[in-house]
Order: sequence, then C-alpha cells, then structure tokens
Amino acid sequence: MATRWGVCSAGKISHDFTVALKSLPPDDHQVVAVAARKFEDAQEFAKKHSIPRAYGSYEELARDADVDVVYIGVIHPYHLSTSLLFMNAKKNVLCEKPLAMNTKEVQEILACAKKNDVFLMEAAWTRFFPASAEIRRLLEQGELGEVKMVRSEFGSSLTHVARALEKELGGGALLDVGIYCLQFICMVYNGEKPESVQATGVLTDTGVDETVVVTLKFSKNRLAVFTCSLHVNLPNDAVIMATKGTIRVPEHMWCPTSLVVNGKETRYSLPEPYLPLNFINSTGMCYEAEEVRQCLLKGLKESPIMSHADSLLLAEVEDEVRRQVGVVYSQDRS
Repeated sequence: MATRWGVCSAGKISHDFTVALKSLPPDDHQVVAVAARKFEDAQEFAKKHSIPRAYGSYEELARDADVDVVYIGVIHPYHLSTSLLFMNAKKNVLCEKPLAMNTKEVQEILACAKKNDVFLMEAAWTRFFPASAEIRRLLEQGELGEVKMVRSEFGSSLTHVARALEKELGGGALLDVGIYCLQFICMVYNGEKPESVQATGVLTDTGVDETVVVTLKFSKNRLAVFTCSLHVNLPNDAVIMATKGTIRVPEHMWCPTSLVVNGKETRYSLPEPYLPLNFINSTGMCYEAEEVRQCLLKGLKESPIMSHADSLLLAEVEDEVRRQVGVVYSQDRS
C-alpha cells in the first residue's frame, strides 16, 4: 500500500520535494493533498503536480483522513506551529530543516511527537544520499582508521534573497546553510556532543549572521571546523581526515553525487526530474522520503539515521554558535 503524502506549503522547496516523490514508484508513494495559505496557490500547485485535493488552510490538511504523513515546507519560524498542528491531529511529520528556531522549540516539537505517538523526522536530506550511506559504512567498518579532523564549507551569495537576511523570516547563514555542515560533522562523529564550541562571525545590518566560522572539539582530541556564508561563494566541499586516509565530498556537499576515497572517485546518479527544479539535485529528496516510508512500515517513531537526539544536538550547538556570534531571534525571548 502506498504511503499517502500531504504537502504543507506550495513554495519552491515543496515543488522540488513533490517532483522528487514522483520519481519513486507510485505503488509506494502518492501525494494526495496540498495546502497553502491561499487557496489559489494550492490549486495551482495541485494542477501542476496532478494532486487530487487542494486546501486553502493547513487546518484542512490536518483534518484529511487520507493523509498518512505531512511534508512541512514552510519557512522555519513556522515549523513549530505547523508541526504541532499536524502531530496533534495524529499525522506523521517530515519537517524541513532546521526543525525549529532553537532548542526550546525543538524540545516542544519532540515532546508533541511523543505525546501523540507519531513519527517525526527533521528533513536532513543529505544523510540519505547514497554517498552519505557509503561514508557511514566506511567509518563503521574502520577502513580509514580513526577520524581526527573534519572540515566542511557551504557559502553562496544569497544577499538578494529576503528570506536569508530578514530576522523575522529566520534569516542567517547558520540556520540556512551552516546546518548542512554541522549535521555532516555530527554524522561523522556519530551524534557525539562536542566538548567545546568556538564561533566567530560577521553580522548583517539586519542582525543575522552573514558569515560564521566554527571550531568544534570532540573527545580524544578530535576536531572539526566549518564555515558558512550568505555573502561569498565557498568551495562547498567536505573532507574527513583519518589515520589511514581521507574521504572527500568534492562539491555540493549538502546533496552529494560523488565521493573521493583516498583519491578514488565514485559517482552516484540521481533520478531525472519530470519538471524543472528550483534547487540543485533536488530529486535527491526521494531518499529521505523513502526513509520515512520504511520507518512507517516498521512502526518506528523516529529514524535511526536522523534521530530525535540528532535534531536536539543540532539545535543545542546552533544555539551556542548564535550566542557567541550575537544573533538573537524573537523566539529566543519568548
């Protein structure tokens, strides 16, 4: 029986997620409904993607009995309210990253998932790419010895994008692109909490982080460093340095299609989109969608690859980085 998806928001990321879902077998995945704040936007989205039902409110989607799981593609200041809405309606949820604005909100979302006994996952899509699965396999088997250092960068000129700069829209480099670097490091170090976090950065006139450099120290003198920026284009790669070799994600580290292990490159193909995409390699979101399906079939309430503890760790480190750099959102004061 197919997993029946509802899509919350008719924006760019929801478009790409729906295109990715359609690359999977229709016997496994179906998009049955979409909701937007404006009914016309939902109607247009539904027509474009051949979705049977369109709603002009999120509450209507929450009441749709034919929806098994909701993909939340709204901007992150609204992740808390929408996640609670759907989980309180007993819907399983895949929520875009970051899961919420801070640790307090993440804890509230996790508690709501537990209370309602529903599945919840933060959509850290990078973790489900074949390249990421191969990284975990190499590290688990110890083929490269002990990891000593991880470096990751993600920077792109986004100063023309209002959402990236406006504080009330959840702007800032860390929550927008830096989270990819941080989740990569946390994956490599197997969800271990760093012993220390040191961050420095530059803020925009709007009070959000424009560029941030973060150094993390883990147990056994293992280190990690990442740089994220909304202002400059960085190499956007990631490197794992271990005692017996290196693993490199050469480019687009957040949606990897190749891996270089001790100089030998392996390439991974992605499904072809049936409509133009807004963002690069977006059909790779099919891997996280399939993970959700497999978890639901097994009766799991969280994914072992992107667990609730993983989401909490990301939020805690992000909060500490923002504290040191001086970025305060309205959600931090409530």
